Amino acid sequence: MSDYQAYATENPEELARAIENGIPHTLRGMVWQMMAASKDPATERLYLRLIKETSPHEKAITRDLGRTFPHHTFFTAAEGLGQENLFNVLKAYSLHDPQVGYCQGLPFVVAILLLNMPDEEAFCLLVRLMHSYDLRGHFLPEMPRLQLRLINNPIQFERSIEEYLPVLHIHFLRQGVKSSMFSSQWFLTLFSYRFPHDMVFRIFDNILATGVEALFGFSLVMLQKNEDKLLAMKFDEMVVYLNNKIFDTYRREDGTYDVDSFVQDAVSLRVTPIMLDAFAAEYREAVRIKEAHALEVDGLRNSNRNLSAQVQNMEASLQQLNEEHREILNQLVAARMRNEELETELVRYKLLYAEAMHQSEDAMSSHRISLLSSKRGSSNS
Repeated sequence: MSDYQAYATENPEELARAIENGIPHTLRGMVWQMMAASKDPATERLYLRLIKETSPHEKAITRDLGRTFPHHTFFTAAEGLGQENLFNVLKAYSLHDPQVGYCQGLPFVVAILLLNMPDEEAFCLLVRLMHSYDLRGHFLPEMPRLQLRLINNPIQFERSIEEYLPVLHIHFLRQGVKSSMFSSQWFLTLFSYRFPHDMVFRIFDNILATGVEALFGFSLVMLQKNEDKLLAMKFDEMVVYLNNKIFDTYRREDGTYDVDSFVQDAVSLRVTPIMLDAFAAEYREAVRIKEAHALEVDGLRNSNRNLSAQVQNMEASLQQLNEEHREILNQLVAARMRNEELETELVRYKLLYAEAMHQSEDAMSSHRISLLSSKRGSSNS
């Protein structure tokens, strides 16, 4: 500790083994700050200024204070130092990083820091965790890193389960259990929500030493150690067990936990950054394909809308043509009726003409007969 950075540079493997074996509790807070290089007088002064200001998230922060480790003596009292420090650090960070503001889950991370160091140092380490360790991606409004690690499909943790525990992965699929149903809580609070503090402190040791990716090893080893039990469970029982009892596999008969075995088992899995990067690349490719498909669907929808508009226009034109056709037919029928009337009238006139001609011929015949008779009478005389 007297020259931490130099020792870390010259003896990285020895330092890693020492951290895996556990940092002494009395030194943990100082070592955490050294590992993260978070000690910064300027940031501490910023913290002292921010706690005097007002945050729009104060009501939400206050509401969650009593829910954060309510059975731990440091945080039990509503007016105690623990809740006061927790409120100050959360409020200061909400002002320091308005884009994140305040998010549920963050109090449990801050509380673990406060159990190992003063509030101003806890604030500095929180800032370092959020920005340098990319924990901030878990708490931004869209939770981009949590989306990548846990929520979207394919996801890094889901693919890790498939890679290391293929039988359990199939069982989860058949039972409809998604990894986000239990691991979101683990990743968001860095296991601090329900896990025993002795285990949580050792998890923080490794996160600060190697990065937030250490969460994958601890998550997978919990599933690995409980695989046989989980394979015998159905959906409801499995979800309850995963959220509340999974860490009991490391519980000793005296009620304590075999934390050393827990850490060694997790470290031995060797979840490499290269593997996680490959899973991330799969995720990005899936997103690209999904977006391309969405664009194609939007294009088809636009084309369909245009075609629908054209069909509507054609239907309107057809309706107009039908109306014009009906009008022409009506006119044609009327013309035919008038023509039939004229033909009937013509026939009548023809009959009248024929009758008149017949009468005329009869009259002429009668007249000729009369004349002939007259002539014969004169001859006889």
